[in-house]
Amino acid sequence: MITAGLLHDVADYVNGRVAKVVINGAYVISNFEVKAVNDNVLALNYVVPAAEVSLITLVELKDAADAVLTSNAVNIPIAADHLMLQTIEVKEVTA
Repeated sequence: MITAGLLHDVADYVNGRVAKVVINGAYVISNFEVKAVNDNVLALNYVVPAAEVSLITLVELKDAADAVLTSNAVNIPIAADHLMLQTIEVKEVTA
């Protein structure tokens, strides 16, 4: 069993690694409305402006060196400025 403290520490480590969100491989967001760890969950809230993006097909989290940490193919039409809520939950997997 992994302790809650270690799960929190791993989530905190991931929080320190995430520097930006890249939408569709081109639009970079580095200012987060919320970027915080609660227990074992990293919460990221950021705004995607409709004037810049009309359809989100790829969401990537990258570190400061521009290395991809996570990549998610999605299909999200954007008609107005959109507040994205993204979470990363760190948990123990048992067989």
